[in-house]
Amino acid sequence: MTSSDMNSNLNRLRSMALGSSSNQSDQQQPRASQETLNATLKLRRTPNAEHEPDHYEDLQLDFNPSLFRSLERFLPENLLSSTRIEKARAMSDLLLRYSPESERIRVQKHREYKLNILSSYKRLHEELYTLDPVSFFVPSFLDAVSNTSEENFKSIIVRAAPGIYTFDMFKPQFCQMLIAEVENMEKWFHYSKSSMMRPTTINKFGVVLDDFGLDGMLQKLLGDFISPISQVLFPEACGTGLDSHHGYAIEYGKYRDTDLGFHVDDSEVTLNVCLGNQFSGGELYFRGVRCDDHVNSEIKENYDYSQVPGQAVLHHGHHRHGARAITAGRLVNLVMWCRSSTFREAKSYQKDFSSWCGGCKLEKHNRQQVAIKATVEALKKRGADKTHVGH
Repeated sequence: MTSSDMNSNLNRLRSMALGSSSNQSDQQQPRASQETLNATLKLRRTPNAEHEPDHYEDLQLDFNPSLFRSLERFLPENLLSSTRIEKARAMSDLLLRYSPESERIRVQKHREYKLNILSSYKRLHEELYTLDPVSFFVPSFLDAVSNTSEENFKSIIVRAAPGIYTFDMFKPQFCQMLIAEVENMEKWFHYSKSSMMRPTTINKFGVVLDDFGLDGMLQKLLGDFISPISQVLFPEACGTGLDSHHGYAIEYGKYRDTDLGFHVDDSEVTLNVCLGNQFSGGELYFRGVRCDDHVNSEIKENYDYSQVPGQAVLHHGHHRHGARAITAGRLVNLVMWCRSSTFREAKSYQKDFSSWCGGCKLEKHNRQQVAIKATVEALKKRGADKTHVGH
């Protein structure tokens, strides 16, 4: 960036810092540092509904990229024309400034944790860190996604149950390399005597792949392949597309997690790929898609899935599920929670999820039945009244 560009952006930020309604010229305003300007950032009272936010998924951020996309619409007009990096920096500072102290400490610790990994960890298979479709994917998957049409996608995909789809995805060589890389990550932590941050609150073992530098590869996997497929299969949950993720590997076996408890994911769509090794057990079980209001409702749907190395399961993030205990061997899975900022923004205004939630569907059906019954009774009464008047 040239010095004139920086001055121009600083002028815009100075205007913003003094209030978006100020009529004072930029030349009359005192110079200020980037930090000072960000510290005085004031958001719009109402969002700019016509503004199309940037994508932030490829940046190293302390907060979920979807939060930046939502927040960007509230930035003052003069900041919206700044570069993506400047907007991200301003929003990061704002979020940190108004976050509870515990959250600021958490963000700082995670930043230091990730920087330590990236500066010290020696990668075993460098080719894993860039997405090479020919090396990663089986030919059937590659052929189907080369032309992003609904017919192509559905030619390789099996609808195993409502909200659950399976298809062959990764080559054996890729699965073996990723397993070896995960083992290398575990060894690095063991010998560095560091404490590893686990993927979820219910996993005692496993590795967050994003922390080791695989976030860029997984984000490309999401944007180029999983999001287009999901927009066809899960239009009700994808918004305008899946734009952020949480990617990790989980391990089951002796001295590892043996099973996974009943839960829903913090995602709109979840990709779960069995990488192998030799194992018995570990079946996935699904018990119906539910919104937050009905996540603990009665179980009516039942579907069990036996995992196959290289085969992907793509399911609605709010599909209640778990993994049965592994009885022999070792099982490793690649899991990616795929999220949509537009869906999450719209979700706060939506009350009825009857298009995909089994509980909402049942409630809607019951309301319709009550309304029909009331209408029938009213018509009967009206007919009886007319007959009585006629007599």
